[in-house]
Amino acid sequence: MLSVALHLGIVVILFAGSKFSPSVPEAMEVQLDAPLSEEVMPEEEIVQAATVDKAKVEQQLEAIRAAEQQRKDEIAELERRAAEAKRQREAEQQRQRELEAEQRAERERLAREKEAALKEQREAERKAAEAEKKRKAEEEAARKAEAERKRREEEARRLEEERKRKEQEARERAERERQLQEELERERQARAAARSRQVQSELGKYTNLIKATIQRNLIADPSMQGKSCTVNIRLAPSGFVISVNRISGDAGVCKATENAVLKAGTLPVSEDPEVFAKMKDINLTFAPEFN
Repeated sequence: MLSVALHLGIVVILFAGSKFSPSVPEAMEVQLDAPLSEEVMPEEEIVQAATVDKAKVEQQLEAIRAAEQQRKDEIAELERRAAEAKRQREAEQQRQRELEAEQRAERERLAREKEAALKEQREAERKAAEAEKKRKAEEEAARKAEAERKRREEEARRLEEERKRKEQEARERAERERQLQEELERERQARAAARSRQVQSELGKYTNLIKATIQRNLIADPSMQGKSCTVNIRLAPSGFVISVNRISGDAGVCKATENAVLKAGTLPVSEDPEVFAKMKDINLTFAPEFN
């Protein structure tokens, strides 16, 4: 806007100078060969008039030159002012460009700083998120580890209790088994004792029956009084005498005993296999009885 105003001012001044500056008088034409008029001006007047006109012309020319110089000076001033205004305008524009460049650089710097800050913030947020994620993962891992530890402890406790319970049950079962075995053993021993007594009773009964049979078939001699003989008798399950052999004792008594056994041929035996097992190969001491 300043440049446009200066140019308009210069145009107005130039227009005014050309309008109001004095015009150059036309050159005087002198015709030497013109015919003299009837009234010829005296030579002195002519010289005086020429001198006056020349001075006036010089004065007018000087005024014109001064006006022209003034106009030129004004134009030069205007041009100087225009140049100065242009210089100032260009300087202002340069300053504006520099300011804009500075502002742009400042904006770019701020943008870079903002971007860097945002990047740093995002990086910090990312690291914080990673740290939080890691913390949560560690907490979760610790929680799982603690839960696993408690589970293992609980499992170990349960297994230990189970082991103790089973050991206790095993001890109790072993104790019951022991007591049962003891009871069974006592019963067995009692049965065995009863059986043994029964067998012994049966054995004694049949031994006495065998002795009575031998006594019935014995041919006694008074010389046998107070004497005895031990013989081995082998019997079949039916009581049949398989063999009879002397072991020790009086020869006469032994001979009479052997003959009595052989004469009987069959001796009384128990049908009980256990009793018979003790009778089938029996050593018997016999002493003749005298009434």
